[in-house]
Amino acid sequence: MGVPTVRRLLEVYLIAERNLLKVLRTPQFLIVEVFVQPIIFVLLFAYVFGGAIHVPNGSYIDFLLPGILVQTATFSGLNTGLAVAEDLRNGLMDRFWSLPMSRFAVVIGRILTDTILSGLAVLVMIGVGTIIGFRFHAGAGEAIAAIAIAVLAGMTFGVLGALLAVIFRTPESIQGVGFAIIFPVVFASSVFVPVSTMPSWLQWFAARTPITATVDAVRALSLGLPLHELPFTAVAWLLGTILVAGAAASVIYSRMGLTRA
Repeated sequence: MGVPTVRRLLEVYLIAERNLLKVLRTPQFLIVEVFVQPIIFVLLFAYVFGGAIHVPNGSYIDFLLPGILVQTATFSGLNTGLAVAEDLRNGLMDRFWSLPMSRFAVVIGRILTDTILSGLAVLVMIGVGTIIGFRFHAGAGEAIAAIAIAVLAGMTFGVLGALLAVIFRTPESIQGVGFAIIFPVVFASSVFVPVSTMPSWLQWFAARTPITATVDAVRALSLGLPLHELPFTAVAWLLGTILVAGAAASVIYSRMGLTRA
């Protein structure tokens, strides 16, 4: 590993550390995003939908929690977009661009920070789910793989959030566009109900979204269901999205830096 590579990794680490320290200085954000909101999601959907939705061969909380893990990781991507857009608006990016550092360290560090927070939220939800009856029905290796895929989903949507930030550049635009895209894709997926219970025209769409592929993989690993190619399909979707969206964000972000330098 050459000196330039080590330096860039150090820059990413320092930016991520700066972001984490900022979060720790605003504990209300940490409490809401990592603890309160995930707990509300688990309890609300488990008890509101649990009595009305019946899933074959298991309890609804066992079916629901893997979907909630992916859903929460998905929405965390908006936080990345909002944070990057806020840094653009308040001039922080201009100061970073004037420094002799990698132009991408700021964005990558932000994505790393939100991935860590997303991972903490996943662990909190698993803890709450366990209290109300959720269990991993496969081995420890499968459980770790399920958690890893959920966290990778958070990173993926963090990259998408960063892409939205460099395209639209204002938190208000990102919030509107992000929710308009994410809400339909999340709710028209297997997060809350089996795809087979949806209308036939919606099943075609729901079965082909990356959200459904990811949820099905996490659910199969969690519940000990037949895996087939589910984990490989999910990881391929997620890594492919990271590569494409990351490359697009890098190009746009680099051009922004050049025009402001």
